[in-house]
Formats: sequence, structure tokens, C-alpha cells
Amino acid sequence: MHAQETTFSQLVQGEKQFQVPLYQRTYSWERPELQQLWDDVVELVEDKLEGRPLNAHFLGSVVLAPGRISAGGMQRWLVVDGQQRLTTLMLAFTALRERHQERGSDMKAARIRDLHLVNTYREGDDRYRLLPTQADRDAFTSCVEGSPKAGGSGNVGAAYRFFLSKLTEGEQTVGETWTDAVETVLGGLLSIVEITAAEGDNVYRIFESINNTGVGLSQSDLLRNYLFMCLPTRGEAVYRTLWLPMQDLLGPANLELLVWLDLVVNGNNRAKQSEIYRDQKRRLEPLSGDEAVLEAEIALLAEQADRLMRILEPGRETDPDLREVLARLSRWGGQTHYPLALHLLNLVDGGQTSARDAATALSYAESYMVRRLLAGLSTTGNNRVFMELPRELAKEESPAEAVRRLLSRNKTGARVWPGDDDIREAIRTRPFYKTGRSTQRLQVLRRLEESYRASEPVDYARARLTVEHVLPQRPAQQWFDLLAEEADDGQGPDELHAMLVHTLGNLTLSADNARLSNHPFRRKQEILDSSALRMNQQIAGQQRWGRAEILARADDLGERAVELWPGPVDGLLRADEWVGWQELRAALMALPTGTWTTYGDIAALIGTHAVAVGAHLASNPGLHGAYRVLTADGRISDHFQWPDGGQCRESPQALLTAEGVPFDGTRARRSHRLTTADLATLLGKDAAEDVLMPERQADEQPSAGARFETLLRENQTSETVEGVLAARRFWEHQGGGQVYGGATETSWSPILHLGSVLRPRSVWPIAVYPASGTVEVVFQYLKRRPPFDDEPLRRELMSRLNEIDGLELAEAKLDLRPSFPVEVFSGHGEEICAVLEWFVHTVALAEARRPEDEAQAEASREAG
Repeated sequence: MHAQETTFSQLVQGEKQFQVPLYQRTYSWERPELQQLWDDVVELVEDKLEGRPLNAHFLGSVVLAPGRISAGGMQRWLVVDGQQRLTTLMLAFTALRERHQERGSDMKAARIRDLHLVNTYREGDDRYRLLPTQADRDAFTSCVEGSPKAGGSGNVGAAYRFFLSKLTEGEQTVGETWTDAVETVLGGLLSIVEITAAEGDNVYRIFESINNTGVGLSQSDLLRNYLFMCLPTRGEAVYRTLWLPMQDLLGPANLELLVWLDLVVNGNNRAKQSEIYRDQKRRLEPLSGDEAVLEAEIALLAEQADRLMRILEPGRETDPDLREVLARLSRWGGQTHYPLALHLLNLVDGGQTSARDAATALSYAESYMVRRLLAGLSTTGNNRVFMELPRELAKEESPAEAVRRLLSRNKTGARVWPGDDDIREAIRTRPFYKTGRSTQRLQVLRRLEESYRASEPVDYARARLTVEHVLPQRPAQQWFDLLAEEADDGQGPDELHAMLVHTLGNLTLSADNARLSNHPFRRKQEILDSSALRMNQQIAGQQRWGRAEILARADDLGERAVELWPGPVDGLLRADEWVGWQELRAALMALPTGTWTTYGDIAALIGTHAVAVGAHLASNPGLHGAYRVLTADGRISDHFQWPDGGQCRESPQALLTAEGVPFDGTRARRSHRLTTADLATLLGKDAAEDVLMPERQADEQPSAGARFETLLRENQTSETVEGVLAARRFWEHQGGGQVYGGATETSWSPILHLGSVLRPRSVWPIAVYPASGTVEVVFQYLKRRPPFDDEPLRRELMSRLNEIDGLELAEAKLDLRPSFPVEVFSGHGEEICAVLEWFVHTVALAEARRPEDEAQAEASREAG
């Protein structure tokens, strides 16, 4: 085999084709992998635009084997390994081409097409430089050709939309030079090792050997080996007295974390955890000839190990002020604050600042993160902000004053620290429940509860509190009747519900979510009044719970928030653009081909009114995908217009139809509509509490089953009740399990328990909600659970359900959780049971075909 370093542009140049063989899995990169790649790209783009030296980023390897040469002499290569990277870069270039076309830069678009995407003078499949597996081929070629179907459901379409969104947002902020710099980075500054096999090599054996390798050395292992190679006379003593105790204290993962943090607090604010060996070796090489100096460096590292443990386990900290703020940051989660915290502990232990001042500095860091969460700002740049702080803190200045000053300096843009008025408005309008992680939302509500200063503090460690909606997520008709009294002209109660339900004013903490359910407010009052939490007692004191009460509570919480989390220094300007409009653009870019949404859905997502969304779209007609936003009843707005000079002059209805949205007259079919919850999922804002994880539900299943049946009988017709219960009995006869959700509405899911005792797995097709009367088909979860991580199987499940009269699940929702009315069970229960039976047999067949070595490995783990 031959290996050489190359770039993407060099790899794909010339007339050739890369074919992904059938034994390769389908394209599987999702938002986390795409975001990691994009962060590296953005770093190089910023270096280029700011004139800094450019160092290529190592992307990984691509293993190729020669394929047959066509009659015309075109070389074909089989992609043995690395197809995820190769496909991702191809999709990034399709988005680049699309962005150039949208801007009218036809020559740049043609250059990308001809140099990276297609073999211009070939026809049929030979035209494409990359030919994915059959399952991904249509989605990929639609993106390459720029067809109306480009950017549909599935990982290929999602990746295309991801890059198109990032390119559009960057260009609107920086300008056309941004897009050009991204093209330079993607094509020429991502280093790839191209490994080519010789003709006649067993390609599948190569694939097997690559994907069954042993565990390699970690970055800290490499550093340890290097250091002790440089300590020929002192090595044994240094290892025994310094390195081994540090290693035992931290463990492998945290030792690697410490080595990275040591780089950051020493001024390397661009250090990557994947490259710490290289960077530490570069820093220590000038000292390698002096064993005493190297020993001193290891001693300093060992001292910081104790400080890192105080960050990871705040109970180790002896100062009460520092211990409290470290505990709050630990509950907040993540590693964002680690560089600043370690630097401050270094200063405290070195006598260069007081523990109180360090605690104040960390409280400003906490406030920065909390306020940005409340305002709905992206967390993408937070790590960089805190990695830069250790180097920038002036030695002659109080660390607390310096941290506040440095965090306050960004008056506009991506790093802004929201002011008091911004926080008050965000708490009134933004869907807080769809923001951040569940632990972070819980921490915000906990601090707000603590601000009431109850005489008997709550034991949060034992309380097992979760976030609860007072106005339910899936309300019964009584709630909608109440909201109808307060809705604005032209606003339906469902739109008002979407605007209010996830705002902070409607959220509280409770250990009684299942008991609260979606009961009328009077019943919730009785439960909340018995709570030990002051905020719940305050809610219980209300006579009703509607728009006025939610907004009044939001105002109270807003005042508490600005006191709890101090803001930037005075005199700062507001951000130059409201963050909601940035989210609107992101939502439009995320809409898969073949879907539509409403002004109200987007308004609820970003925290404003549908009228404001309509006005913004009307005044910015060039926004990508604006034609996919329709009125609440699925019509094209009378105010919609194409941008002046735009090339597309066909009607929005004609374009939507070409993309796959069916119309009944002038109304788009509701089955293809994306709700606020769908949009939140596509933007990665799906709240953890919304995600049913049946394997975690272990307690009180019998009582939960009775509660489900009671809700079903109270809210549905007798025919529907019997249809659902018959399906439940049928599932039991198939050997399946029953699981009931622990959220506010007790749902039922038929589940199959798989795997082994030590490594249990589970898979379930639907979730039935008895009060709100909906049945979710959980494609979003199935795509991560074998065997339905295979997209064709999910499509078959959708197809079988769509054969049932009254069901129409849109193909564009194959990555989401589309729903149908529970009433379908009343007349078509047997057909639904037939689909459930197919589901069981499909899973059983896949389990029987599991690779023997995988099953043996699982068995050996249990035996060991």
C-alpha cells in the first residue's frame, strides 16, 4: 500500500470517480460531527482573513483501491475507508456552489461543479465524481444537480442544509470574502492521508482490518513516553513520586484533560485536545536537555492535578465561596469554564489573589453563560472566549474586575454579554424549555427558587426535581378555551399556546410531573400548593393560569434573574441585530425539501409574534426558503413577494409542489407541515425531557399502565379505547414489553428489549398519547437504534403505515416524529397490529443476523 499527504482538491482533480462499495454503511454523520469539522474550518478561515500563519488541519485518511477503468479511460477508485469524510466534503462543496449561484456568481459556481463535483463530459452515473451507496445515491445526486429535491430528509440532505446555513450566516456577517476563504480552506487546508492499495489486494480484508484495530496510545501516553525518554537518570524517581500519583488521582481521561488545560493556562488559547502531544512536545523540546527543569515541569503539572480535582469535585475545595460557585458551575455542566477556573486556582494557591476575588470572577463567568442561554445565544464561541481569558488577565488588576471587563468588551456580535433589558425581554418571549441542556434549565430554575430565600432550604440532591409546564405541552380542550379568551385578533388559541408554553414564566420545578399531567389548573393548584417550593406556592395562589399570569410571573422572574446574574459593565450598546432573526434564518435553512411551516410556528420558536415574523419576511424577501412559510391554514400569504431581480418567478405553490408538498386547492397538506417542536429538533434544540427513553423507565409500571388507561377512557371514544387496548394485548402476545412515559402525560410505547443484561438495548416504533389524542412515530429515535438505523427500513415502516386509510406521513419527516390521530385505532386497529407484527419480525431477523463476533464479544464482557 502507498500513502501520501494530499488535500481534497488534489484528491478529486482530474476525470475520476470514487465509488462507495455496498459493504460500507450509509452516510451517518450528523450535527455533532459536522459541527466539529465546521469549527476547525472556521478557525482556519479566521486565521486566513486576519492574516495569521496558516497551518493545515489533519482531517484523517482515505483508503482507496483501484477499480475497473472504463472504456473511455476514466479511473475508478473504491473507497475502502473514509467515505464519511469524502461525502461530507463533497456536500460542503455542493453547498458552496449553491451559495455562489444564489449570489449570482455563476462562474465560481461552474468552477466548483467542474473541478470538484462532476466529470463534465460524462453521462449517467459516470458524471459524478463520488458515487455513494445505493441508499444515499438519489439524495446525493439531487444535491449535486441542485434539483428541487435537494436537501430533503436523511443525513445527506441534513448535511447539505447544515453547510448551506453556515455559509449563508457567515457571508451575511463578513461578506463574500468569507465564502471564498471557506472554499480555500475546504479545498486546500484540510490535510488528508491518501492510502492506495495495489491492484489485486483483497479490498474487503483491508476494510475489516482497518475497522477492527486495537486501542491506540492516547495523547497523554505519548507525552509520558516522550518525557521519560528525556529523563534517563531521574525517570524512575519522577515516575514514582510525581507522575504515578497524579495518574492515579485523575485517571486516563482527566489526565489528558489536565495536559490540555496546562497548555491553555500557559497561553496557548488555540490548543486542541486532539493535538496536545504535538503542542506539549513543541513547548518542552527546548528544555529536553535539562532533566531538572523537566522534573520541575512535571511537578507543576502534578500540583495542578489537585486543583483540577477541586474543579471536577467541588466538595474538595475548602473555601466556602469558591466551593459554592464551583459547585454551581459543575451542575451547569461542560468544560467551558475549566481554563479560567484552573488559572484562578493557580493564582489563589500562589498567593496572587484571594479566594473571594476568584469566586467573584467565576460568578461573572457563570453569569455570562446563563445570560447567553436565557437570551437564546449560541454557545459555539463560549469555549474560545474562556480559553483566551487566562492569557489576557492583567497581573496588576483584580481578576474579578478583569474578567468582567474582558467579557463586557464585545458590544455586538457573536460574543455579546446580554444586558438587563435583553434578559427581561427574553424571559417574557423566548422558548426557554427548548434552550440548552436539561441540567442547565434545571440549574436556572433552582437558582430562581433559591432567590425566594425559604426558611427551610430544599434538599435538591434528594428531591429528584424535573422541569414542569404549568400550562401543559399537550393541553386538553379546557386550556384552549381559556387561551381563546386572551388571543389577539387573527391569532388562534393553538398559536398563543405555542408562544407561551415553553417560556420561563410557564415553567417550574416539581417531583410530581406524572400527577400534574395535563389536568385543569384547579387540580394543579392543589398539587402545587402542597409543594415545599416557594415558586410553586406562588403559582398555586393564582385564580387562573393564562397569558396574563404567565407574563406577570415572567416579569417577576426577570427582575430576580438580573439580580442573581450580574450583567456587563454599564454603557454597552445592544447587539446590532436581534438574535431571533438569526434563529429565523437558521430555521428557514433547516427546513427539509418537501416541508412547510407557519408564521406562528417560527414566531413561537424565536420568541415573537406571527405578525412580526410576517413583517420581517416581507421586508427581507431574499431570505433563503421564505416561500416555505405559509399562513396557519397552509396558504401562500398575500404579502409574499420574490426579491427584485430574483431569477425564480414561478409561484411559491408551484415550487413547493415540485419539492414534494401536496396541495388541496390552495392549501398545503398539513401532513407536510413542520411544527415549532419539529423546527426545534432540526436545530438541535430538542429538550431532553421530550425524549422518551423507555429503557430508563423502571419504577411503577403497573400504576403507570392504569393511569394511561384512565386518561385514554377519559379523553377518547369507546371505539378508540378498545382499538388501542386491543393493540396493547396483541403486542403482549407477540412477546413485546410495555413502557409508559414519565412526563406530564402518561404515554404508552410498545417496546422490544434486546441485548444482554450488562448491555441492554431497546427499540420501539410509536408513542401513544391518550389525552392529546396523538400517536407519534418515533423515526427520530429509530435512526439511532439498529436495525432501523438503516434508512431503507425506516422508509418501509413509513410506507406500511401510509397504506392504512387516514394516515399520511410525509417522507420529509423521516428524521422527525410525525404523528397521526389516535382515532385511527378505532377503525384500523388490525392494520396497525399488522405493522407492529412486521416490526417485531424485522427486529428478530436482524438480531439473528448479528455478526457472530459481536455477539461473542458481548458474551465475553458479561463473563468477565
